[in-house]
Amino acid sequence: MLNIPQECADDIIAHSQQEDPNECCGILAGKNDDVAQVYRITNATPSPYRYVMEPQEMMNAMLDADANSWDITAFYHSHTHSPAYPSPTDVRMAQQSGWLGEDIYYILVSLEDKSAPLIRAFRIMESGEIVEQDFAIAG
Repeated sequence: MLNIPQECADDIIAHSQQEDPNECCGILAGKNDDVAQVYRITNATPSPYRYVMEPQEMMNAMLDADANSWDITAFYHSHTHSPAYPSPTDVRMAQQSGWLGEDIYYILVSLEDKSAPLIRAFRIMESGEIVEQDFAIAG
């Protein structure tokens, strides 16, 4: 089960709120499903409806994670006006990227209710099936 420290959860919510009305995006890294680091990545195509991680920032995050012996645990992004559930575009982008199945979590932050941001976690399978995952926010 994915374990997200409270300060990391707070950071991805803050990132979502700061980028609103556009979607934000980023990477979570750690070991054995324990998140150790949040990497905020610039949305290279600022939009309320989609995101594309800025390639150099994404590479820098992956190199830093590797230097710290962390795995890329999850990709996160926000939905500014819709539920925290992968859209058909999210599924298509995951399939095109090859980051699928048990290799990666997809974390979505919904700002649909601005006063109560909601975080949910998913796996997107090769077939396009979306499987919600339990996760914990700790301390």
